[in-house]
Amino acid sequence: MDLRHYLRIFRAHWLGMVVIIVAAVMIAFGWTVLQPRVYTADATAIVQSRQASDDAGAKVLGNQLAASSVKTFVNLGQSRLVAERVIDELQLDTTPESLVTQVAVTNPLDTVSLKVTANADSPEHARDLAEAWVRGMAAEVNLLEGKDADTTGAVYLAPIDSARLPQSPSSPNTRLALAIGALLGIAIAFGYALLRYTLDRRIRSVESVERETGVAVVGTIPEEKTFTQENRLVPFDGGNSMASANAHLFSIAEAMRELRTNIQFMDVDNPPRVMVVTSPLPGDGKSTTASNLAITLASGGQKVALIDGDLRRPMIDTIFGLPKGAGLSDVLAGRAELADVAHRVGKSGRLLVIGAGKIPPNPSEVLGSARMKELLTAIAKEAIVIVDAPPLVPVTDAAVLAHHTDGAIIVASVGKTTFEVLGKALGNLDRAGARALGIVLNRVPRRGSGAAYYGYQYHGDYYRAEEEEDEATEFAPVLDALPTDSVSEPGPRRSTHRAS
Repeated sequence: MDLRHYLRIFRAHWLGMVVIIVAAVMIAFGWTVLQPRVYTADATAIVQSRQASDDAGAKVLGNQLAASSVKTFVNLGQSRLVAERVIDELQLDTTPESLVTQVAVTNPLDTVSLKVTANADSPEHARDLAEAWVRGMAAEVNLLEGKDADTTGAVYLAPIDSARLPQSPSSPNTRLALAIGALLGIAIAFGYALLRYTLDRRIRSVESVERETGVAVVGTIPEEKTFTQENRLVPFDGGNSMASANAHLFSIAEAMRELRTNIQFMDVDNPPRVMVVTSPLPGDGKSTTASNLAITLASGGQKVALIDGDLRRPMIDTIFGLPKGAGLSDVLAGRAELADVAHRVGKSGRLLVIGAGKIPPNPSEVLGSARMKELLTAIAKEAIVIVDAPPLVPVTDAAVLAHHTDGAIIVASVGKTTFEVLGKALGNLDRAGARALGIVLNRVPRRGSGAAYYGYQYHGDYYRAEEEEDEATEFAPVLDALPTDSVSEPGPRRSTHRAS
């Protein structure tokens, strides 16, 4: 993973990361609110010699005596003896052991001074405690040096700086707590995003799909939330000329043209003529993709036959607004002729749509029959055949059907289909001896982290083209018996991703 991958991960989970960081800062702030306020005051004293002499040697000797005594006085300042004196002086209701923990006595480096730092629950108590502690230390030093608190010894302790009243509490440090909380929140947020990425087995990118499956991604279709159950098709000219009211469909039309190009150049010398369009599970948009792919191929000058091979939940007749009646199952059963159940759609006449017909009790056997294979072979001589098949995981229909075709195109949903489900679908194809022509990623997000990654930032004017007049191209004589009252183009229809 490089920096771009990490940035993409963080962008995908930025909202959760922000929530974690804010929560960590709020917890840190709450902790500071609950902590008791502690105020700190400092007082300073100096150890001096009582030898009064103008002799330089005597002064040096006195300084050496004071320097040698200061370390002892540090230990003395942290004793219970001083604490008892302070308790008596300030009339405190505490024990010497507890009071000692509130005071620290230190000796600044290379000096003969002592610094007393006192902590208390109020500014006044901290100041009084620091000053009383210095006085208590001085009394104990005099007692130590002269065997009497009022007797002068060789050295003595003299205050040089009284304690000042603290203006703000020294603890808790709100700024430091908030900074630590923010840093911990950032660390946890990064871990959260990476954990989500590691545990998320849903399809998110082209690279991950090709790396996990070894099958090429031949198309990516952006999400279109304006699609409805009855209006889910691109214009019948493939989107080459679209009114401003349908400008939002330019990205869909462009994605379908890209898919058409990838299929045509999949094998230049022997391009696929019969293709099965399926998906791992229902709801991935296979019927919509098959329908729009057929329209796009026909708009490019190809003769196309779209067959509804989903004999369990047929959708093609609903998508194109065709009357429900006889279809594929009736042709295979010998109850109808192909010319009786086929419908021409679009102005060009190059697209032929065949519905599923009556649902049989044994769809797998019907689709895998020799008669089905012969029908596909006959139609493929004159047109490209696209068969909308049931999902691969729940039933075996698509795998059986793909065995008799040039291969299958698997439609998977970004953010929904998992790698395990996709792998199982490809495994079902492989066990049936069928070929996976490629994977189409459906519902690619237009906004958010996926939009910049997949590049779906289309603008209608860029793809606007002059309308091309299509001349009707008749199918070969094998299909010439079709009725002349073909279905007219019902206007720009759109596909929905809710269909199977």
